[in-house]
Amino acid sequence: MLNFGFSEEQEMVRKMVRSFVDKEIMPHIGEWDANSHFEMNIMKRLADLNLMGVCVPECYGGSGMDYNTLAIVCEELERGDTAFRTAVSVHIGLNSMTLLQFANEAQKQKYLIPQAKGEKIGAFGLTEPNAGSDVAALQTTAVKDGDDYILNGSKSWISLCDVADNFLVFAYTDKSMKHKGISAFIVERDTPGFSSKATKGKMGIRAGNTGELFLEDVRVPKENLLGEEGEGFKIAMAALDNGRFTVAAGACGQIMACIEASVDYCHERSTFGKEIGRHQLVQQMIAKMEAGLQMSRLLVYKAGWLKNEGKRNTKETSLAKWQACDFANQSANDAVQIFGAYGYSNEYPVERYLRNSKAPVIYEGTREIHTIMQAEYVLGYREDRPLSKMLPAWPYEASEEYVK
Repeated sequence: MLNFGFSEEQEMVRKMVRSFVDKEIMPHIGEWDANSHFEMNIMKRLADLNLMGVCVPECYGGSGMDYNTLAIVCEELERGDTAFRTAVSVHIGLNSMTLLQFANEAQKQKYLIPQAKGEKIGAFGLTEPNAGSDVAALQTTAVKDGDDYILNGSKSWISLCDVADNFLVFAYTDKSMKHKGISAFIVERDTPGFSSKATKGKMGIRAGNTGELFLEDVRVPKENLLGEEGEGFKIAMAALDNGRFTVAAGACGQIMACIEASVDYCHERSTFGKEIGRHQLVQQMIAKMEAGLQMSRLLVYKAGWLKNEGKRNTKETSLAKWQACDFANQSANDAVQIFGAYGYSNEYPVERYLRNSKAPVIYEGTREIHTIMQAEYVLGYREDRPLSKMLPAWPYEASEEYVK
C-alpha cells in the first residue's frame, strides 16, 4: 500500500532538524563559507540530538529510525548548507551503514557504537588522484605482514579528512586480481604513518572539510580487515548505494532552499510595475524547481522504501542521485537568474547554492556514470544480484541478529 505521508516520528524529526538549521546554521553559514571554516560544533550538536546514528539500530548506539528518516535529516541539513549534509552522508551513509552491513560483531562494538553515538567520527577513503570513477585504478596497497597489513598510498577528495577518527580505506591486497583484489580496512587516525591535509580553493562546499589522506607504512591489525580479503570492491559499491541515497536526499534540500530564497525575492523585487513573480518566465523557473523537488523526493523515498524492506536498490538509488542532483544544479542556476545581478553576489545565498550544487553532480558517481548505469539496466547489460550481506530491513527487531 502506498503511503506518501510522514509518520508522527518523521514529522517530529523534520521539524527538529529544520529548527536546528534555522537557529544554528543559517545565521553563520555565510561567514563559515567565506572563511572556509568547518564548524565542528555542529557535529557535536547533531550528536546531542541523537542524529549521528539516525538509522543505526539502538543496540548499536543509534536511534533505530528508518532509512527515509535519514533522508529527511539530510534534506533539512542541506537546506542549510551542503557541507553539513555531506558530513552526515560520509559519517552515516558511507561509513556507519557500511559497518552495519559488513562488520563483524567485535568491529561493531569497537567502531560502530561510538560512531552512532557521535563520540567518534567516521570517514571514507576510496578516491585517489588517478582513481575516481575507475575504482580499479587505485594504487594504494596493503601487504600482509604477520598478523598485520602494511598500507601505503594516498587518497584525495576525502570529506572530514582532518576531523574524522576512523576511516574506511580501500587498498589492493592482490593487484593481479584487478578489482577482485581490493580489500577494505578500518584505519584509526592516530595510527603511525597516517596523516591528512585539507584542500584549499574549492569552488563550493567551502564550509566543509575536504582533503587528502597519506598512508606511509601504516600498520593495521588483521582484526581491522572489513569482510574478507578481495571483498573491498563489493563493499565499496554497497557503501555507495548508501552514500548516494543521502546525497540524493540532500539535493532535495538544496532545491527547497532555492525555492524559498527565490519566492521571497519574487515578492520583494518589482519590475515594470509589478512583483517579478508575476512575470511568466520567472514563474516558469519557479515551476521547474517545484517539479524537480517533487520528482526527486519520489525517487528518494522509493529508494528508502527498498532499503527499509531489505531489498537491493542500486538501480533506484542511482536514478535518484542522478536526477535529484541535476535538478538541484538547475534550480540553483535558475535561482541566480531570478536574482539577476544580486544573484552574482554573496549578499544573497543563491550564489553559494550554485557553487555547492556542482560537486554532487560529480562525486559518488558523475552524472555520466549514472546515465550509463541506467541505460545498461534498460538494455539488459546490467543486473543486480542480492548481496551476501544486505542492510537490515526496518524495523530491526524483526531480526534477532540485531537484538541483544
